Amino acid sequence: MKQDQAETIALGALAWLAGNEELLPVFMNASGLSETELRARAGEPELLGSVLDFLLMDDAWVIACCDARSLSYTSLMQARAALPGGAQVHWT
Repeated sequence: MKQDQAETIALGALAWLAGNEELLPVFMNASGLSETELRARAGEPELLGSVLDFLLMDDAWVIACCDARSLSYTSLMQARAALPGGAQVHWT
């Protein structure tokens, strides 16, 4: 997946997250971002990667987001891998 496609998927995931009244405050607290900062940085690939990292912590979140956005369940992980910091680390 190319970075521009990954950014589009991540922006959709951010939009889904922003519309989730229960989960958005959890992300905001975990990230330390204010609403103003989130809006200002929404297009930054690093922030979008953080959104995907957050959603990928829970299968239920992945399923809900992907179902709402009509995406395959692997698309968030694939998008994360295409954004800065998303490469898998191999320790051997």
